Amino acid sequence: MRIEGALFAMGAVFYAFVAGVYWYFSRDVVGTTALALTGALAFLVAFYSLYTAKRVYPRPEDRLDAEVDEADPEYGFFSPNSWWPLVLGFSTMVIVFGLIFAVWLIVLGVFILFIALIGWMFEYYRGAFAH
Repeated sequence: MRIEGALFAMGAVFYAFVAGVYWYFSRDVVGTTALALTGALAFLVAFYSLYTAKRVYPRPEDRLDAEVDEADPEYGFFSPNSWWPLVLGFSTMVIVFGLIFAVWLIVLGVFILFIALIGWMFEYYRGAFAH
């Protein structure tokens, strides 16, 4: 986790530097605040990663003498061909349009959202891909 921590630490330094340069040239409070908070968030992740790297046993990715066989073979299950995220994105679009145009679109979007979530959750309990 040292590599990840070092990358985020470099990001925190970069965003702090960019925030200072941006403030010096533009005197814009909003943009400077956004850049400073981005640097602060990168610092939080860097601190956690580096602090955790000291307390835990080094992963195979962190050791120079590690073998390929030492890595975790199971990274999880990822759906190869699911259409439900597309329906979920469509329902989110309908909800946002409802916030802009009409309340009835929000109701329709929430209805589609529930259908998409239920379909995505039970995708591998029915049909050709059932376990």
